[in-house]
Amino acid sequence: MKFTAPRPVLLALGALTLSALPALASSHREAPAISKDPTADVTDVYAFRSPDLPDTVTLIANWIPLEQPQGGPNFYQFDENVVYAINVDTDGDGEEDVAFQWQFRTQVQNLNTFLYNTGPITSLTDPDYNVRQYYTLTKVTKTGGHARGSGSRDRTDVLVDNAPVPPVNVGPRSTPNYDALASAAIVPLNGGGQAFAGQRDDPFFVDLGSIFDLAGLRPLNSFHLLPLDTATGVDGVSGYNTHTTAIQVPIDSLGDVNGVIGVYAAAYRSKVRQIMGDGKVKNIGPLKQVSRLGMPLTNEVLINLKDKDRWNATDPSEDSQFDHYVLNPEPAVLENLLYPVLAEIETTNRVDLLAVFHTGIPNVNQLPQQTHADMLRLNLTIPPATEPNRMGVLAGDLAGFPNGRRLSDDVVDIELQALACAYGAVGDLVFNLTGHCDPAITNHFPNTAVGDGVDANDKPFLPAFPYLAAPFQGYEAVPPVN
Repeated sequence: MKFTAPRPVLLALGALTLSALPALASSHREAPAISKDPTADVTDVYAFRSPDLPDTVTLIANWIPLEQPQGGPNFYQFDENVVYAINVDTDGDGEEDVAFQWQFRTQVQNLNTFLYNTGPITSLTDPDYNVRQYYTLTKVTKTGGHARGSGSRDRTDVLVDNAPVPPVNVGPRSTPNYDALASAAIVPLNGGGQAFAGQRDDPFFVDLGSIFDLAGLRPLNSFHLLPLDTATGVDGVSGYNTHTTAIQVPIDSLGDVNGVIGVYAAAYRSKVRQIMGDGKVKNIGPLKQVSRLGMPLTNEVLINLKDKDRWNATDPSEDSQFDHYVLNPEPAVLENLLYPVLAEIETTNRVDLLAVFHTGIPNVNQLPQQTHADMLRLNLTIPPATEPNRMGVLAGDLAGFPNGRRLSDDVVDIELQALACAYGAVGDLVFNLTGHCDPAITNHFPNTAVGDGVDANDKPFLPAFPYLAAPFQGYEAVPPVN
């Protein structure tokens, strides 16, 4: 039976609960500590079989949330004091067996100017390209312990050294042929594959403004407890850029993957930070994990404030301690509370969501072991879809989220509908929902219509690596929401 409290009580409870709800932005400012350290903040992770080169896998991690394109003269850049990593679990124990690690250095050509560039940048070696960055990309393969490079038994292979980072997209005078500069920064790797690191358009799409306003969904405005006129969704990430680390490697280069891999990105900083007399920062001591991301939206909307920073510092292999957040999701309570028109959805013992977030989906992307770990799980035996569906597995497209994550997958709508038990025809087949969601509501409207109304990125993606669209140009000054 659905509990109905007096309207003032509902409004007060809704306001109180949602005051602690972070912006639904995949991983843009998802926890108190990392929100103050944006250059180490992983915003999104993607893992998919490359559609144009299906014998390879593409792994992408984005960093630095909500970059304003016109943010000069000190434009956004990677942090030399951060180790950026994309970690791959090949046996299902929640620990990385292969780690791809980026470390950056900055080289300034002329210190006697405040300018990022002193003229048009026509190549990556142009003297006018004043503030440059380069990176070393290392593959660490676990032979004992974690594959993080700290164990003497780990195998370390430098895939590329001193690879260039293209400039940010300043404007028509400074970067008149930006696409050529970005293409020149795609580098081949020792052992096969290619890599890219640099600024791109943020590929995530979500109606931040409405969702953060008491969990509003513009297409369902009339059904909200505080109704407004129905409207189309507005992409709150439109107009913003991000910094991307992307790698595309042969599938067989990952070793024995048993068909399924688990992927997560993490940032590591030295444990001790010293501020020197000249204002520079010196970092010493062992590396500590300060940010991580596997499944989108986990830390944003499932983990409570008291555990958000601890979650970021925890290895996925230890995620069983957070199972209760997945089994008893607060957003499901909020959906019931703020959208009374929805068929009542289960708010406890959500074993279906535990499979999505922590163990993998049987017959789709469950690893041989079922360690409870928050990772993107990608079944590499499933070929890329010829006509991808933005709703992924919920639409019967098993090559899409939550089987890995493609750039075009609408993870916001997918996860909101999963929370609302709106699994449709694939529910009993894939998620074995008996006892977790009422089969009568898996096709119930408006549960099946829950979504933010933003169904695609603000720019089309590229047909080849690195797939992400070119970053917005500073000179254009495109409004963040359009």
